[in-house]
Amino acid sequence: MHESAGSPEPRRDPSAPAPTARLVPELKVADFELSLAFYVELAGFEVLYDRPETGFAYLDLGGAGLMIERDDGMWQTGELDHPRGRGINFQIEVPAVAALHRRFEAAAHPIVVPLEERWYRRGDDRVGQVQSLVQDPDGYLLRFADDLGTRRGPSPDDGPRP
Repeated sequence: MHESAGSPEPRRDPSAPAPTARLVPELKVADFELSLAFYVELAGFEVLYDRPETGFAYLDLGGAGLMIERDDGMWQTGELDHPRGRGINFQIEVPAVAALHRRFEAAAHPIVVPLEERWYRRGDDRVGQVQSLVQDPDGYLLRFADDLGTRRGPSPDDGPRP
C-alpha cells in the first residue's frame, strides 16, 4: 500500500448506474489517500465514483457499498479517537475470504481475528461462514466472511460467549 502520490485510479464513468444499496455506511477517515489505498489495493473494493477534491469515494465490493470521506468535522457528535467505530463491525460477504485473508497476511496487515469457521443460530437452523476480522487504517473493524450454508441442529457456537 502506498501514500497519496500513487493513489488508485478511480473509475469516473458518468454512464455507470447509480448504486442501489439501501444502507451504506459513510466512514470519516483521517488520511483519505491511505484509506483509499487500503480499501482498493488491499481489500479489493472498486471505486464507483469519487470527489477527490473533497476527499470522498463511494466504494463497492461485490454489492457491499461503503463510503469514505476525509474527516472535516461535519456531522461530528464527539471526538473521533483511534480506533474509530468502537462497538461496531461491518460484515462484508466475499466469495473467497481465505484468499483475501492471505493478501492481508502478505501485506503484513494486522489481523484482529484469524481465519475461522463459525456457525450462528437462526431459529432451529445454523448458518455458517468462514470469517476473518481486520481493522482499516482508522480502526474500523471489518469482518470479511464467506457463506458455508445452513444446517439443522445444535452448533458448538451456541453456548454463551466469554
